[in-house]
Amino acid sequence: MEWSKAKTIISKNQEVCEELKKNENEYKIIEAIILARKEKNLSKKELADLIGTKQSYITKLENGNYHPSIEFLNKIAIAVGKELQIKMI
Repeated sequence: MEWSKAKTIISKNQEVCEELKKNENEYKIIEAIILARKEKNLSKKELADLIGTKQSYITKLENGNYHPSIEFLNKIAIAVGKELQIKMI
């Protein structure tokens, strides 16, 4: 299925739209981690080794199945040469 068709189907379901909106920040964090890891040409295993964890935790995080601590996110940020910033607006 093409994304445009899927997007149309999703947008017609109010419950799905509400769930996506509730989880928007989580998706943004995951996207930022994946992009930063790829910018550094790191595999999930290499990133895990850099921060002293298992590859499975990186995989779970990137799949949205692991809710990391701020400390864990900070370790990832440092490993990929970034700075973690958290804002409440």
